[in-house]
Amino acid sequence: MANEEDDPIIQEIDVFLARSLLEKLYLFQYPIRPASMTYDDVTHLSAKIKPKQQKVELEMAIDTLNPNYCRSKGEQIALNVDGTCTDETSTYSSKLMDKQTFCSSQAASNVSRYAAAIYKKGELHLTPLHGILQLRPSFTYLDKADAKHREREAANEGGDSSQDEAEDDVKQITVRFSRPETEQARQRRVQSYEFLQKRQAEEHWVHLHYYGLKDSRSEHERQYLFSQGHGLAENTELIKSPSEYLMMLMPPSVEEENDKPMAPSNVLSMAQLRTLPLADQIKILMKNVKVMPFANLLSLLGSGTDPTAVLRCVQQVALLVQGNWVVKSDVLYPKDTSSPHSGVPAEVLCRGRDFVMWKFTQDRWVVRKEVAAVTKLCPEDVKDFLEHMSVARINKGWEFMLPYDEDFVKKHPDIVQRQQMLWMGIQAKLEKVYNLLKEHLTPKKQEAQSAHPLLVSGEQRVNMAKAKVKQNYGQLEKEFQKQKAEMKPNDTSAKTDVPNIRIKEEPVSEEEPMDTSAHEGLNNGLVNGLHPAQGSMDPVNGHLPGGCIDRVTQELKAFVSSTFKKQFVLTLSELKRLFNLHLASLPPGHTLFSGISDKMLQDMVLDTGCKQILVPFPPQTAASPDELKVYALWEAGDTYDQHRQVLLELFSKNYRVRRNVIQNQLSQECGEDLNKQEVDRVLKVSFCSLW
Repeated sequence: MANEEDDPIIQEIDVFLARSLLEKLYLFQYPIRPASMTYDDVTHLSAKIKPKQQKVELEMAIDTLNPNYCRSKGEQIALNVDGTCTDETSTYSSKLMDKQTFCSSQAASNVSRYAAAIYKKGELHLTPLHGILQLRPSFTYLDKADAKHREREAANEGGDSSQDEAEDDVKQITVRFSRPETEQARQRRVQSYEFLQKRQAEEHWVHLHYYGLKDSRSEHERQYLFSQGHGLAENTELIKSPSEYLMMLMPPSVEEENDKPMAPSNVLSMAQLRTLPLADQIKILMKNVKVMPFANLLSLLGSGTDPTAVLRCVQQVALLVQGNWVVKSDVLYPKDTSSPHSGVPAEVLCRGRDFVMWKFTQDRWVVRKEVAAVTKLCPEDVKDFLEHMSVARINKGWEFMLPYDEDFVKKHPDIVQRQQMLWMGIQAKLEKVYNLLKEHLTPKKQEAQSAHPLLVSGEQRVNMAKAKVKQNYGQLEKEFQKQKAEMKPNDTSAKTDVPNIRIKEEPVSEEEPMDTSAHEGLNNGLVNGLHPAQGSMDPVNGHLPGGCIDRVTQELKAFVSSTFKKQFVLTLSELKRLFNLHLASLPPGHTLFSGISDKMLQDMVLDTGCKQILVPFPPQTAASPDELKVYALWEAGDTYDQHRQVLLELFSKNYRVRRNVIQNQLSQECGEDLNKQEVDRVLKVSFCSLW
C-alpha cells in the first residue's frame, strides 16, 4: 500500500486496436549506418519481397560526395566487380561503389506479442506486427568479383587446352533409369535441406515501389495506423478481465517444436535422448553405434538404470556376438527399404548381414570374398556389413571390432544360452537360403572362442602347411599315378588336355591383398602337384639340374620376346599376369614350372632388348610397386620404332603429357606433320596394353 501511495496515477490513456494494416505491417531493423549514409539523405533505389518467405531485399544509394566516403576504395571495388568494361550488366555503372544492397532475415519466429504503437491526442493506437525483419548488408558483389577473376584466369590458361578439348573423341555415356520412388524416400526428399532451398529459390520476387517519409502516399498509409472506429464492438479484444488481460500480455512460455533447431540425423543429443523411453534409447544408441559392450551401454544410459531392464530391451534390437551386442539387421534395414548401392530389397540385405554376424560367432576373422561368394551381393553392400562390426587387417581379412567380453559371458550364462539358441535358428535359415557347404558349418575350435585369440607366426604357418602336405602325400601320389596312366596314350600328340585345371581370376581388394608367403616354401616336395622323382627336369629343393637351366632360359626368353612383340609397353604387374596365364596353359611337368622369380623375369626382359622406363609417378599414387615398373621394347623393327622412342622419352620426364605436346614433339623429331588420327594410331600401337 505504501508503494502505491508513492506512485500515484497521473493519467489514464485509452488504448485502441487498429485492424486496417493487419497482416500487412512489417518492422524493419536497419544496421548502424555509416557516416556517409544518414537518415535524411538515404535514397531507396529498388525494393523487392518474397511474401511466403517474408524475405526482403533493398538497394540503397550511398552519398559518394560525403567527405567520409573513401573514393579510391569505392573505385577499386567497382573495378574488381565489373572490370574495365561497362555495359548494361555492370553492377556499378558509374565505376564507383555508389549503392549498397541489404537482405533481410527473420528476427523472431513468433511476433504475435509485438505491435506498432502511435500516440495522438491522448489515445494509444496499436497495430499487430506481421513480421520483424533484420536488414544486413549483402556481399553478393564479392561473389561476382570472384567469378570475374576465375573467368580471367581460365581465359589466360586456356591456350591450346580449349583446342584439345574440342578435339577429344566422343565418349560413351551410360543411361540409367531411376526406380519408382517410395513414399518414405519421397518424405525424406521433401524434408531435405536441398529441397527446401530449391523451393525457396523457385518463389518469384515481387518488386515494390518505395515511397519516402514525406511523400503524400506515405502520409495516407500512415493514417491506417489509427483505429477507424472507436466503438466498443470493434475493440472487443480489449474488454477483458485483469487476469485475462495479463495472460494476453504475458502468455505462458511454451516451446514449439518448430522453434527447436533441427540436428543432423546422425547426431544424438544426450539430453533429448534421456527424455525417451528406455527401449527407444537403447534402439537409437544401438542403431548409431552398431557394436557395443554391455558395460558401455549402461554407462551411456546414465546412473540408476536397472541392468535387468536394459538386458530385456537390448535383446529386442541386438544379438550377442563374442560377448558384445550387435544391432539386428532389420533395425538397420527396415521393411520396404533398399540398398543405396545396388537397389537390393531389405530382406536380402538382412540375410546377407545375418550371415556375416553368424560367421563372427564362429571365428574372429572373416574373408570378404567368401561372404560375397555365398551371399551374391555387390562388393559395396558386403563392405558396409563388415565395416559395421569389424576392421580390415592387411594379409588377414576382417577382424571383429571388439575383444571377446568374457566378463559378460560369465555373469549372464542364461542370456548367452538363449542367444545361442537364436543363432541356431538363424543358422538353419541360412543353410536353406544359401545352401551352405560343410566347411562353412564346421564349428571352430574352442581356442577360437577364447578371450585371447592365438597369434600364429609366418614360420608356424609354413610348418603347418608342410605337415598337411605330408598327410595328403599318399592321396596325391595315387592321383598322380592315375593321371600319368591316362596321359600315356596321348604322348604323341602335341597338346595335352588337363581337365582338372581351371583358370580363375579374382580381383584382390586393397583391404585384403593376397598372401602367398606361407605357400612359397611348399615347393620342396611337390611342383604343380607332381612328385619330382617322376621327371628329371623338375627342381629339387629349389635347385635345377644342370641340363635344365638352358632349357628354362630358352623357354622364358621365347615367352618374353613374343609377349613384347605383341604389346610393346608393359608394367611388371601385367607381365606377371600374362606369365601366370601362360603357365596355366602348359602341360604338367613343363620346364617353366621349376619356379621363376621376379628377378629372373626382369633380367630376361632386359636381356631381350627391352628398357625400363623410369616414369616419374607422383609420390601419392595408389599404384603397387609392380605397377610402377614400366618396361618397353626399344626396337621392334617396324615403322613406329622412332615414334615409340620419342614417346618413351617424353614419358620418362613426365607421367602426364598433353596431346598437342606429343604431336609437336613427334613432328620435330621425325620430320613429319602428323594429324590427330595419325597421333592416335601411334599411341594405340605403342601403348595398347596401358590404354
